[in-house]
Amino acid sequence: MVSKVAVVKTTKNLQASLHHAFKLIGGIDDLNTPERQVVIKPGIFDHRKNTHPTVGLVGAIASCFNRAPKTLLAESDNYRGLASERLDIYKEIFNQQVLPFNLSEDSNTRGILIGNEKIGLSHILFKPSVFVSTHLLRKYSKGTILKNLLGLIPDRKKVRFHKNLVTVLLDAYKVIGGIDLAVLDATHIRSGRHTVDANIIVVGRDAVAVEAVGATLVGMKPKKMPIIKEAMNRGYGEGRIDEIDVCGIPIEGLAEEIHQQVVQLRSSS
Repeated sequence: MVSKVAVVKTTKNLQASLHHAFKLIGGIDDLNTPERQVVIKPGIFDHRKNTHPTVGLVGAIASCFNRAPKTLLAESDNYRGLASERLDIYKEIFNQQVLPFNLSEDSNTRGILIGNEKIGLSHILFKPSVFVSTHLLRKYSKGTILKNLLGLIPDRKKVRFHKNLVTVLLDAYKVIGGIDLAVLDATHIRSGRHTVDANIIVVGRDAVAVEAVGATLVGMKPKKMPIIKEAMNRGYGEGRIDEIDVCGIPIEGLAEEIHQQVVQLRSSS
């Protein structure tokens, strides 16, 4: 089956933008059901910096799962602070159905071998839960959507995993049964010290393909990224951009547009 990835412009109605993207990739009806709890993992490294998916987009993602019995925004503690502190940036979207969840405080865990180390992962991460990974689109060789999986590990000091990062991330991917939906927030794209207002989202059911399309948009070569190469070797998704059905905005012109904006910002700074 060909992997489909939607690249669409965002509007003030972010939920409508997401529904448009979902339609392009074939829908998410099998994920949005009364039988399956949803876990959304936003990429939040430091809540004191604007380097996380926007509140509006995460709220819109949660709203799209209107049939789910519960939607949990999940994060773990890290050396920058507690998960509860970082998740607080999304407090305006919390209600009886959408709740914060600190993975580091869950006592109901399953011992899993990840990167040759036994780690206790929260029970909410395993199927039948629907797992959604959302992160900012950025130029980063270690990935975004897949790199986000490091935050599933409850330890505060995760730096030790960086020496074997690709294996750790993909081991985590395997044990939770994969990423069911990947959403890259490219409202603003950071390139070094500069920020480009792109106002797009990249959405797909194949997280590896979404990672590859996002990397292409910021001028990277997916086939040279170790995380994508190894994910393909393991059969977790499609990382060859020519083999991905990109729907919506043509990425060739968009990638050039983003590049030109970065060049202009650099020349004027």
